Amino acid sequence: MRALYSSLSHTSNAAVYREGRRVLHAAVALAPDHRPRGGAPPGPVAPAAQHLGCTLGEGLGPGALELAAAIRSASALPDGGAAVGRCLHGLAVKAGRVASSAAVAKAVMDMYGRSGHLADARMVFDEMARPDAVCWNILITASSRGGRLDDAFGLFRSMLACGEVQSMPTAVTVAVIVPACAKWRHLQTGRSVHCYVVKAGLESDTLCGNALVSMYAKCDGRRAMDDAHKAFSSIRCKDVVSWNSVIAGYIENGLFQEALVLFGQMTSQGFLPNYSTVANILPMCSSTEFGRYYGKEVHGFVVRHGLDMDISVCNALMIHYSKVSEMKASESIFASMDVKDIVTWNTIIAGYVMNGYHSRALELFQGLLSTGVAPDSVSFISLLTACAQLCDAKTGIGVHGYIFQRPVLLQETSLMNALVTFYSQCDRFDDAFRAFTGILHKDLISWNAILSACAKSEQHIEEFFRLLGEMRHQWDSVTVLNVIRMSAFCGIKMVREAHGWSLRVGYTGETSVANATLDAYVKCGYLQDASILFRNLAVRNIVTDNIMISCYLKNNCIEDAEVIFNHMAEKDLTSWNLMIQLYAQNDMDDQALSMFNQLLSEGLKPDIVSITSILEACIHLCSVQLVRQCHTYMLRASVEDIHLEGALLDAYSKCGNITNAYSIFQVSPKKDLVTFTAMIGCYAMHGMAEEAVELFSKLLKLDIMPDHVVLTTLLSACSHAGMVDAGIKIFKSIREIHSVEPTAEHYACMVDLLARSGRLQDAYMFALDMPLHTVNANAWGSLLGACKVHGEVEIGKLAADHLFSMEAGNIGNYVIMSNIYAADEKWDGVEHVRKLMKSKDMKKPAGCSWIEVEKTRHLFIASDVKHQDRSCIYDMLGSLYQQIKDTQTQNMTMMQSM
Repeated sequence: MRALYSSLSHTSNAAVYREGRRVLHAAVALAPDHRPRGGAPPGPVAPAAQHLGCTLGEGLGPGALELAAAIRSASALPDGGAAVGRCLHGLAVKAGRVASSAAVAKAVMDMYGRSGHLADARMVFDEMARPDAVCWNILITASSRGGRLDDAFGLFRSMLACGEVQSMPTAVTVAVIVPACAKWRHLQTGRSVHCYVVKAGLESDTLCGNALVSMYAKCDGRRAMDDAHKAFSSIRCKDVVSWNSVIAGYIENGLFQEALVLFGQMTSQGFLPNYSTVANILPMCSSTEFGRYYGKEVHGFVVRHGLDMDISVCNALMIHYSKVSEMKASESIFASMDVKDIVTWNTIIAGYVMNGYHSRALELFQGLLSTGVAPDSVSFISLLTACAQLCDAKTGIGVHGYIFQRPVLLQETSLMNALVTFYSQCDRFDDAFRAFTGILHKDLISWNAILSACAKSEQHIEEFFRLLGEMRHQWDSVTVLNVIRMSAFCGIKMVREAHGWSLRVGYTGETSVANATLDAYVKCGYLQDASILFRNLAVRNIVTDNIMISCYLKNNCIEDAEVIFNHMAEKDLTSWNLMIQLYAQNDMDDQALSMFNQLLSEGLKPDIVSITSILEACIHLCSVQLVRQCHTYMLRASVEDIHLEGALLDAYSKCGNITNAYSIFQVSPKKDLVTFTAMIGCYAMHGMAEEAVELFSKLLKLDIMPDHVVLTTLLSACSHAGMVDAGIKIFKSIREIHSVEPTAEHYACMVDLLARSGRLQDAYMFALDMPLHTVNANAWGSLLGACKVHGEVEIGKLAADHLFSMEAGNIGNYVIMSNIYAADEKWDGVEHVRKLMKSKDMKKPAGCSWIEVEKTRHLFIASDVKHQDRSCIYDMLGSLYQQIKDTQTQNMTMMQSM
């Protein structure tokens, strides 16, 4: 700049004026291209330049005000108008206006400051005789804008030290220096500025107060927010910015309730919230206890004051309703918007994904494409999440192809991380690994995503630990979780090592890590270790308790599970489902039903797991009425699941109602292997073997591959119906046609098939020839039962010997063998079996049966006379017995007379 001064001193005024006009013409030419947003008219560059150009054209020296206006206008040009401004500066120097006019000097300083030439701005400042506060503020603003925080603070201290009244910091100075303190987290420096504000009596100034509130709000901590509130309270004339700043501060620091109180005070004191207020207050409503209702109140306020025309407000409303699971309201807002941007589309799509409407999210994404609005990385992240939840690999792969063709998207690490997670959840590890290797800038989330993909299967143990060794990022709790989950595949030794390691690295205080460790012990079947860890946990949540209840469920520890359940401060649907399942699988059917009713009384909605578990209890009770109630609930609640339909069909079948079972099968829109298996099992149970075989043929015609379960069911049907040839044909087809390796159940069914038809010798030889890994007690039990029916003692004795060695504690085998001996009047054999039973301290359990009459279940136990209707029952039995006796007497008389 010194060279500029030197060159201008040797130039004539006329030449300077000509050069000035040339520069101004250039400014006019640039001005139309530099328009404010929204299509507004050009800024003041052109008028100011034209006015000054006319002055110069008349050969007159430029006036200070015109020159200052032109220089300020140049600052509005692209890049701060440095080139134009420097020429105008030269013109001002030649005309002697910089030294004589403070307005021109300030304009030049501001121009250099905006264009980033801080040294030039400082040089102009240093040549001023008595710079005032405005000059200081220009320099401080330029330094702060350029990120030179130390220079800004140094200038502020120099202002205080100069001691001149006109140079003392003003409210504008404070409004410039305080945001710099907030930006760089220099809270202590900010407090010092606050002290000056109080000392100078500026704390009631709106500009100062707003800046201080914003600074404290951006510095985390409750104490900082207390200071923010004090600064807010000191403002004499609060404006909407004051309220927005303090409300935003409370929200940023997680103090949602206080923010809502302030919002209420703001409206009650007559301040009209603006778009910024609503955009701040709405997202946090969902995080408060009654946020759903607060959000509706804010929505009402927005509509009353016409703020719902703003797109950002509508987007914020949609986010709120999505978070509180009110997608109908979110849809309504979306439909009412005349203008939708990409944020709008992303918000509604993400809302559907968040609330489990994944198919709807995919449909809406197609709607986005049809509008011509280009999806961004956020759109694809939501789309991939929906594809992962639906296991829709085809659509997800299509998304990957779209991303691959756009290099800009490939650079989005968060989007590539979503791809890894998508492939992982669709069980496509190789694709997940390829997506991971394609990430250009891997972050910790990238590494955790691929480690999570490895930790889903024990097949990737070596790959997991190799990747773990390659990590260069600092591990976090997610990494530790993955290590613990993988350790469960490696056995109890590795689980204990992972547990010890998590203790050493200091993550055991996190509940998620503790829960993962507890779950690993449960999966390894170590009840005692899990119990010790559970008792020693300092912090528990619902997940912790549920994991422990599931552990007791696996080990049938009913009382221990009840203790945990009864002491839970809060229960979710999983807690109730686990207890229902525990009672149902332990034949505690009344308790299961009671628990299910309590679940309903708590206002919870039973899910697929709940209904499946309670259906098991209904089957145990043989209560078709309870099954109908479950079926009615499913229809009323629109619970649709192909596997649940199979369970319902099975329940009707086992409760003796084959009509309803077949109706469910007929109306099922998507019949799969599970549905066919349930219906074939229903036919088998009711002795309708021909129908079962016919239905199996339909299954094959639909190209549904049978598995060992449906084949076992089909063989059982043939066995009960005596269809020996059909059964043998099906057994041969298991390996030859369906490429399924015969299981122990298949061999047992074949033994039963042959034995029931009286081919006991063939059945015995078949049982002897069973492969070693398929030998089981069911086959020999079927043979023993058939021997009793056909009075075959020798083969029965051979079958019993096998059973006595395989199931030494099963009293039923001994009773059957004793009955076979008794039927053949081999009393020595009877005595021998009874001695064996006595030596093993075996006692035959009392016979038990029950029947449901008019929605009431009646239980009968041998030798029990406690039934409430026993008198009527015995009277009826006596009457029936007498009728039978009279009929027999009549028949004998008729035969004698013949």
